[in-house]
Parts: sequence; C-alpha cells; structure tokens
Amino acid sequence: MEWTDEAIVLTARPHGERSAIVSLLTHAHGRHAGLVRGAARMGAVFQPGNRVQARWRGRLIEQLGTFSCELLRADAAFLLRDGARLACLAAACAMAETAVPERAPHPVVFATLESLIRGLVEGWPGWAPAYARWEMTLLAALGYGLDLTERETALRTNDRLAYVSPRTGRAVTASDAWRWGERLLPLPSFLIDDAYAPAGIAATDIAAALRLTGHFLERHALLPAARVRLAARFDTAEKEKPCHTRTP
Repeated sequence: MEWTDEAIVLTARPHGERSAIVSLLTHAHGRHAGLVRGAARMGAVFQPGNRVQARWRGRLIEQLGTFSCELLRADAAFLLRDGARLACLAAACAMAETAVPERAPHPVVFATLESLIRGLVEGWPGWAPAYARWEMTLLAALGYGLDLTERETALRTNDRLAYVSPRTGRAVTASDAWRWGERLLPLPSFLIDDAYAPAGIAATDIAAALRLTGHFLERHALLPAARVRLAARFDTAEKEKPCHTRTP
C-alpha cells in the first residue's frame, strides 16, 4: 500500500545507527509514524515544525511502514535565534504528537497548526495568543471543546463569560461566579471574542489561558515537557508585557 501527503514533522527518534522513526502530522492521514532509512544523513529535514512531502509505503495498512520525505519548507531554521518563538513551535509540535490520535484525519488541526507555524516564521507579534487559541481549536477538534452555551445569555444581559468550570468545561458569567468561588478557572476574553482587541494582551492573561487549556488537555492526554516549559515562560514573568492580538 502507498500514499503521498503533505505533512508537518512532529518528532524523529533514532532507530539503529542510521535510521529514525519519524512522526508526521499529515493533511489527510492524521498523525502517522514511519521508518526513515538513512535519516542520520538528513537531520536538518526532520526538525519539528518543518514542512515535507511524505510518501508512505507498507505491505499492510496496520504496519509501521516506511517514509520517504522531500523537504518543502525548513521553518524550524528560521526560529533558531528566537528562543520564545522556538519554544512555541516545540510546544505545538509536542502537543500535536501527544494529543492527536494516530492515523485519525484531523484536517482542522493540521490547517491551524500550519497557520500558527507560518505566523511564527513571519514574525507575528500575536504569536502567544494565537498559540492559546490553537489549543482551544485542538480541544474542540478532539471533542473536548469548552461549553459556551451561556454566551447568548451573557450578551442579552450585558454580562460576560469570565470563568470555566474545571469539572464540566462550561463557561460561567461574571455575575454567577460567586456560586462556585475560587474553584473556577479564569477565562481570558481574547479566547472567545474575535472582536476583543485591546492595545495588548498581558503575559498574565496568556498564562491564564494556558492554565485553562492545559487543565483540559492534561485530563484527556499528557502535557509534554515542551508545553510545560512554554507555560512557565508566562507563569514566571516578572511584569506584564503586551502581546498584540494580531492573528492570521
């Protein structure tokens, strides 16, 4: 059996002296792993975040099979001198590797991850809020999206959604939050309102957004080390720094 698809490199693990097991997020075939022979000579190709044209071959669809890959864009190389954006790229690829089911097509996750990577490479100032929104998209695509059914009620009563139940994932308006006290998770406005465009988004709001998405991602998957390190960048910020909301 054989197929060809565009893909984003997620991980590459050495296998023997010269080969590697490479995991890709493909457009039509989901997250898919395969053996790449001679990968030791192609280390620059299999960096997380790079875009490749992949051809998979296997006698049976259930087998690991082999990949042959052609590099389309070496996106990871553009971020080597920017530690923060490189950390974001590593977190996104690691999160996709951990959370996306193997061989289950998720074209929305692929398209939004591709858009996020393009923004990192092009230098979008809003990469941090864009990453938090991507995790919201990931949760929704996996069937664990937040329940925003109170949104219409909030609009009618001139209230706002401000918190999320850590148990049900249901959003709670600011006026109703007193019922549950400090058990609720803060819901930063930029996660739910595309029209929300202040001069900048504080690092504390990014940290709150990552704690929120991280709570539910950890419930249904694991938070990889790269994702934990990215969140720590905002948790330990000494003062608020604006992260502009410009998005793709």
